[in-house]
Amino acid sequence: MLWYGNPAARSWRATAAPADVLAFHQGLADYRPTPLHEVPALAEELGVGRVLVKDESRRLGLPAFKALGAWWAIHRALQDHPDTQVLVTATDGNHGRAVARRAAMLGLRSHVFVPDVVSAASIEAIRGEGAQLTVLSDSYDAAVVAAATSATGSRLLIQDSAWPGYELIPRYIVDGYSTLFREIGEEPDLVVVPMGVGSVAQATVTHYRSTASASVLGVEPARAACITTSLLAGEAVTVPTSTTVMAGLNCGTPSSLAWPVLRSGLDAAVTVEEAEAIQAVADLAAVSISSGPSGAATLAGLRAARTSLDLDRDSTVVLISTEAN
Repeated sequence: MLWYGNPAARSWRATAAPADVLAFHQGLADYRPTPLHEVPALAEELGVGRVLVKDESRRLGLPAFKALGAWWAIHRALQDHPDTQVLVTATDGNHGRAVARRAAMLGLRSHVFVPDVVSAASIEAIRGEGAQLTVLSDSYDAAVVAAATSATGSRLLIQDSAWPGYELIPRYIVDGYSTLFREIGEEPDLVVVPMGVGSVAQATVTHYRSTASASVLGVEPARAACITTSLLAGEAVTVPTSTTVMAGLNCGTPSSLAWPVLRSGLDAAVTVEEAEAIQAVADLAAVSISSGPSGAATLAGLRAARTSLDLDRDSTVVLISTEAN
């Protein structure tokens, strides 16, 4: 397990996402706030007052939260690029499916690049949205490079990772995730969020540092710990990755947009092992919450970090479960 803590994070401040993001989502036909489940058994196990699970297993007709960011970004980006005919992206699964779904809804085509570690079921789900699919015998980072290279002319890249020179659309995506946190309605002491390239963690930190409220714990796989490794190194670094059950978090390079926010405003980060995520999936299923390993990683991370966290019997913890099982 890798552990990182930043006691100064609570004093850092951010500007909240634009208010019209929530209005856009509320105007969508399938919009409904996702559930916030209270799980007393987990609160008892962890020695806290309340554990609440933000359940993103059904979001805008898809089994993950990704449409919140992708659809807002597409809405904003098409205003800047009205001649777009094809939406292009790279994905570990859920982001690509969300982009493909929105492209079809808008009468556009989509082209999705995936690394070959993505499951056959996820690949077929993306193809089922009508996307052209390219599977690479390489990493997620390589798929991002391939997607970016192909996005020329009327082909528009909708990527949830940023790098120097490509940060506006990833910023729209992060803004889109703000709706998730505006729905919560509670005032937690700690919010636990999964980390891949860091975009949803960036959205979490931005939201809670704009209100000066909760601490934020980021969780990522030990096999793909690009954020925690970077935080410990004091600079953004790329790490080698391999297969992991937490496929949606299997990323080797932090987003350049997320990195400075996480370096300044993330309270803590922890890595989890494969078996810990698998056990968390089963434990959430036992209380009727469908969560895949990437979403259930937040429970695994809370367990792994519990002795290092300043929590007591009066504390409220929110776990962000980002996907269905």
